[in-house]
Amino acid sequence: MDRIADIGLFLRVLDQGSISAAARSLDISVAVASQRLQRLERDLGVRLLHRTTRRLHATPEGAVLAEQGRALVEDLEALSGALRQSGTGITGTLRVTTSASFGRQYVSPLLTAFLRRYPGVNVSINLTDHVLDLVSSGFDLAIRIGALEDSTLVARKLADNQRLLCASPDYLREHGWPLAPQDLARHQCLVLVGAQGRSDVWRFDDGKGGEIAVRVRGRVEANTGELLADAALAGFGIAMHSTWHVCDDLRAGRLVQVLPDHPIAVTGIYAVMPQRRLVPPRVRAFVDFLAEHWSVTPPGMSDLGSART
Repeated sequence: MDRIADIGLFLRVLDQGSISAAARSLDISVAVASQRLQRLERDLGVRLLHRTTRRLHATPEGAVLAEQGRALVEDLEALSGALRQSGTGITGTLRVTTSASFGRQYVSPLLTAFLRRYPGVNVSINLTDHVLDLVSSGFDLAIRIGALEDSTLVARKLADNQRLLCASPDYLREHGWPLAPQDLARHQCLVLVGAQGRSDVWRFDDGKGGEIAVRVRGRVEANTGELLADAALAGFGIAMHSTWHVCDDLRAGRLVQVLPDHPIAVTGIYAVMPQRRLVPPRVRAFVDFLAEHWSVTPPGMSDLGSART
């Protein structure tokens, strides 16, 4: 904290035009102010100020520190003030968006415990399968699943997202079991159509460090996983799903895993936030809370092993 305070003093000297004026504004002696500035220059190993008979001016190194350090000092002062006012600092309205299915199944059940832990926080949850612009929509964060596209956002991985192929027992009795990924070309496959286009090329680990890619097709396409799950349950084909989406149906035997010996690449479940110099404490607390719960049991993975076979 001494380093930050000394940078704050240096900025005050530049703003006031002299060490004596800066010292008066901070209610410290000129001697103490001079010693702190010398300490800062010594610690950084550069001269920060040109001293003339009329005014102090920043050196080139001092100008860089002034430009980049001011935001740091201002952010720290703002954060300190907020913490002093709110006690724990975990207050305000948390605005979150995530997919409708995932939000209902895995975020909603955790909200009660989170709100009890942080009584100063309100939550505003938006459940939608559309990928919203966080900045223009005013959200603190999104919970997103799969590959991330927007490099202007900051992401923290909360859990693995395991995926698998599944179908109803009725479909498999009628059409037979595929024994290899290439067999899928002869089956009815349920295709997701999203913002990235048709997900009709399914990729599998070949066990040798490469992959097997198979183009699939079928009678049913949809832009939501829920509709494809319904179609799979009704016996219309084989679907690719995240385990969290279909784990209950797998446990109950309404769906059965297909090609269990040919794994699909694991993606992630992420907390995605706008780039900020300081993440609001309420956001950090919620992300840590989710990571804490899902590090023990990733969504959809509890007791699933026996249900896949």
